Amino acid sequence: MENHRIYTMPFASVYPHYVNKAEKKGRTKAEVDTIIFWLTGYDRNTFEKHLENKTDFQTFFQEAPEINPNVSKITGVICGYRVEDIEDVLIQKIRYLDKLIDELARGRKMEKIMRA
Repeated sequence: MENHRIYTMPFASVYPHYVNKAEKKGRTKAEVDTIIFWLTGYDRNTFEKHLENKTDFQTFFQEAPEINPNVSKITGVICGYRVEDIEDVLIQKIRYLDKLIDELARGRKMEKIMRA
């Protein structure tokens, strides 16, 4: 597994950027959290502990209770790569989250974002 800088970056340092991106487009922090909980299986308390502890991305995704089984329905391009073709599992999970936040910021309905 290739070691990317993002692996050791605290999730808490990027989370505010996700929220800001959504809020600039009229969406809410609660919607960002809903997406994160849907993707990872975290609940509010466990998620808050990861933020407080400044858990790195690698640990954040490794300790996720359950990656949503519908992630295979997330397709498209993010950062120049097709998310469904990314071979590094951790990078793919991070890009899934990026893709979902992008969809939120573009005004997509929550039902569609969460592949309902």
